[in-house]
Amino acid sequence: MFSFKKRWLFLTVLILIVVTGFIMPEPRFIPVKGATAADWHKDTFWYEPWGSSGVHKGIDIFGNTGTEVLAPTNILILYQGELKKGGKVILGLGPKWRLHYLAHLDSIAENLSTSVSAGSVIATLGATGNAKGKPPHLHYSIISLIPYPHLMDSSTQGMKKAFYLNPIEYLEIAMKK
Repeated sequence: MFSFKKRWLFLTVLILIVVTGFIMPEPRFIPVKGATAADWHKDTFWYEPWGSSGVHKGIDIFGNTGTEVLAPTNILILYQGELKKGGKVILGLGPKWRLHYLAHLDSIAENLSTSVSAGSVIATLGATGNAKGKPPHLHYSIISLIPYPHLMDSSTQGMKKAFYLNPIEYLEIAMKK
């Protein structure tokens, strides 16, 4: 059993870690080099029906195969590899306890470090996974580890909106730079 002091210390450290994640600066970049709002459709977030996923929990940013994919913010790479639906993917943890999921990549940068600065080249645009045979694009999702209950609604899978954030709102801030 933990003593009262040890529990208090543990709780204090845990709170400090969570707060630190929220106060870290969050520089924002559009993750496809040279992309503008014309390269994605504003209504594709939570569009349905969307295959076996039910709804589209991100947006697709279109471009040419081989276009550089940039880190959308400072991220800690948690996974890089291949998944059945996403093809070549990168999953990174950014400020504010947000996961940034980038899928359908043509290639992932060699010797990609664990910690990547915002705007760094991390991959190239492609059409891997279930995007094979479709126009090349980056599927981009932002998933919050801390829920935002006020974002939930009555749409299909609307409770998941507490975790899946609309990337377009995120990118609008990046475009204002």
